[in-house]
Order: sequence, then structure tokens, then C-alpha cells
Amino acid sequence: MIETETQNRVCATVNLGAIRHNLDLMYHLDHIHKTPLCAVLKADAYGHGAVPIARMLEKEDTVCAYAVATAREGVELREKAHVKKPVMILGYAFPESDEALFAHDIEPSVFREDTLRSLEDTAKRTGAVKKLRVHVPLDTGMGRIGITDDDRGIAFIKRLLQSDALELHGLFTHFSSADETDDAFTAEQCRRFDAFVKRIHSETGVSVPVLHTDNSAAILSGRGAPYDMVRAGIAMYGLSPSEEIRSLFPRATQLRPALKLTSHISFVKEVPAGTPVSYGRTFVTTRPSVIATVPVGYADGYPRQLSSVAHVIVRGRKAPVAGRVCMDQFMIDVTEIADVREGDEVILISDEPSSGQDAVSLGRLSGRFHYELLCCINKRVPRIYTDGE
Repeated sequence: MIETETQNRVCATVNLGAIRHNLDLMYHLDHIHKTPLCAVLKADAYGHGAVPIARMLEKEDTVCAYAVATAREGVELREKAHVKKPVMILGYAFPESDEALFAHDIEPSVFREDTLRSLEDTAKRTGAVKKLRVHVPLDTGMGRIGITDDDRGIAFIKRLLQSDALELHGLFTHFSSADETDDAFTAEQCRRFDAFVKRIHSETGVSVPVLHTDNSAAILSGRGAPYDMVRAGIAMYGLSPSEEIRSLFPRATQLRPALKLTSHISFVKEVPAGTPVSYGRTFVTTRPSVIATVPVGYADGYPRQLSSVAHVIVRGRKAPVAGRVCMDQFMIDVTEIADVREGDEVILISDEPSSGQDAVSLGRLSGRFHYELLCCINKRVPRIYTDGE
């Protein structure tokens, strides 16, 4: 009973069929050549729910691995989703997580000498009998994490290859500008990555088993190089990385958004002209109006920045947000919509790109990136999973 009430208050419906469609679309792009996909499930699968999605993806042959941002996220996939496929960490894994990495066979990114020593000490202390597979990020222009493509980087690779506890399994880089109109910098990042791969082989005789560079923007644009694996992030959830990619590459318009966020009206009232609505009285009615309350707020991830600028959909029509979004509620003006009643469904984020209520449109309105908007839909919001195609 309580769960039903919670879903009526607010609910994110996630279409697993749409996610499969998006993965299949990317996998069959001519320039991808059916390269295996690494499903990026960090930030609770960009707000979509990592565990249920991972359970579904275990059965998908197109998906060869998962990527997360933290050790905790990786452990959750092993313990709650019971995934067997490889799990890698894209960011820095703190030493406190070393034992968990070995225990759960989670592949960290390594790019610091002290990380190598810490992992080796952990392997010795715990008596690990199997080498831990690791990935090395190469900084080709992102300026975030990673070794450099010079003598110091080669020295790090050689040091790693000497380890009795660690196995060099992957080398990757991250494109900083693959979602922009100009692809010159991405091409330069590709050149630097390829040159470093060749140098590793020339100086060590080693061919790194898994090379991966392409993110969603590169997958959709074909600007990168698929190598051994591509990393499907935002595109897997049905959104283009940027307006530039969507306008330049028609294949991006074939993605299907997987998430729809809905609520139900909790209160309807008629008010006279001159009635202030919400905090700060920033909205005041200019005519006799019908104001409805929606029991959702910024504590659920609906941005306060949408105050008085966004619309929701009620009975198939747009209703403007009236006044400031509160922590747990906000108000809408439904004067122009006939017969609005308490209990009517409210569409907050639509899964229809043409509706103007999709995550990209709302992200633009709120001054947020659409990735951020989705990631901020928090654990208080229940998820329902459907399997519609």
C-alpha cells in the first residue's frame, strides 16, 4: 500500500526495451563493426537504476563489460545484480577499497605509483592467488586522470608489467570534445593514443589486450576508433551527448529515451486575481485562476531552476510551473485546462523527444546539463521497469 502511494507521488518509469534498442543501434553501426559494448552504469546508471539494468544486460550478447565510477558501485553490481561480466572503474579507486577489488574481481584504473604499491601490498597481505586485472587511462587531452604519453608513461607501463599481483588488461583514453562540431581535437587525441599503443609494443613487446577510447559521442559520430571495446554511456539511455551530435548525425535521432518521470496532482484550488503562489511571491495571478499542487520538489531531483520557466503535461496539455519549486512540492497553473482533478497524472520528464518535455529540453531550461538532470533523480524516487519495445 505504501509503495503504491509512493509511486503515485512520483515515479520514474524505465523502458528496458528502449535501452536494448539503443545498444543494438550502436552495435550495428557500420563504423563500429559489432565491436563489443561496455555499458556505463556509473551514477546509478545515470539515474535509471544500475542494478535492474545490469541484471537485464547480463543476458545481452552485445554487452561485454560494465563501467562504474567508484568501487562501491562495482561491489553493488556484484552483490545485488550478481553480474559475472567484467566490471571496471573509470575513476580513482581509493586504497580503502583495495581488498574489495580483489574480493569481487573489479578492475580499477591505475595511473599512480602509490596505487600500484597499495594493490600489491593488499595482494600479499590477503594471499591473493589471482592477479587483479587493471586498466590504465592515458591522458591525451582531457586533463583529468591518466598517465602521460611520454617517457614517464612508458616507465609506468613497464613498472606495471613487472608486477606479480597486477595484470595490464586495458589501456584507454577519454575524448574531451567528441560531441562538438569541430572534430580536429578528437582526431589529435586518436593520433596520440595510437602512437602510444605502438610505442608500448615497440619497447615492451606487449600488446595490451583491451584498447578502448570511444564514448557515446564517438560511437554515434564515428570520430574515434572502436579498437576492442566501446563505452556506451548517455546514448544507451536514449539521449544524444549534445545538440551538435544530434544535428550532424541522423543516427542520433533514432535513439529512444528510456526514462519517463511522472507524478499526480495532490490538490486543486480556484484563486482570485492577485493571489501569490509559493516562496517569495515571485508568481502572482493576474486573473481568477486554477492552481494545482504537484507533490514533487528539488529533493526528488526536479530542479528549483525550473521555477516559473518550465511546463508539465496534464491531460495532454502543457501547464506552466507557477512560482518557485519547493523541496517536496511545486504548483502549476491549470486555468487553461478543463476539468483538472486531484489524482490526474502529471508528466514531468517525457520519453518523447518531440514533446519539449524531454530531459534535454528541461536541462536547457534549468541551466543544467541533461546528464546532470537525470543523475539528480535520487533514490527517493521509485523506479518501475517495463519491457516495451
